[in-house]
Amino acid sequence: MQELLTVMRRLRGPGGCPWDQEQTHETLRLYLLEEAAEAVDAVAQGPQALADELGDVLLQVAFHSVIAEGEGTFSYAEVERGIVDKLVRRHPHVFGQTQVSGSEEVVSNWQAIKAAERGGKPRSAADRVPAALGALAREAKTQKIAGTAKTGREGVAAALNAAPDSEGGVAEVLAAAVAWARGLGVDPEVALRAHTARTLAALPDEAR
Repeated sequence: MQELLTVMRRLRGPGGCPWDQEQTHETLRLYLLEEAAEAVDAVAQGPQALADELGDVLLQVAFHSVIAEGEGTFSYAEVERGIVDKLVRRHPHVFGQTQVSGSEEVVSNWQAIKAAERGGKPRSAADRVPAALGALAREAKTQKIAGTAKTGREGVAAALNAAPDSEGGVAEVLAAAVAWARGLGVDPEVALRAHTARTLAALPDEAR
């Protein structure tokens, strides 16, 4: 990681790359989203593809850290220290004396520790569902928080029969499809991304 940080400092420094020097946290937002999405896609493509894409995600971490370092707001060392401390703090069954019966209790303890870190202050639903998530992933997370029932394909059929031919109607059907996916234990965002990837792979190359 130190070598990557050194390269980024060189690119951002005097005599470096004009494009890299112009970037800010704000201008890099889209790239961070894109690289994370490409890493998700690479999981289905094999270990080497995943390794390559994770490198691009790591680049974004280094890029933001070097920008912040220059601004005097935070450093990569603080980023690393923060996540290490968080992992140790939220795994008392590994690094402490807490006993757990299984993964469900691990998740329950994790949520309790998160709440304690906020001083018990509740977070709004909007704070718990990142706006930058894909629409299907965001709907799935919202349904989970809201306690929306998981459904079968009959839920989608009912939504289709009741929905008007409008933007709102389409949204209702998509929400029903997400509830159906949740009922099947399928991640709707990942499923649609995989479907789109297959469609794209089957399309002919653009003529040059």
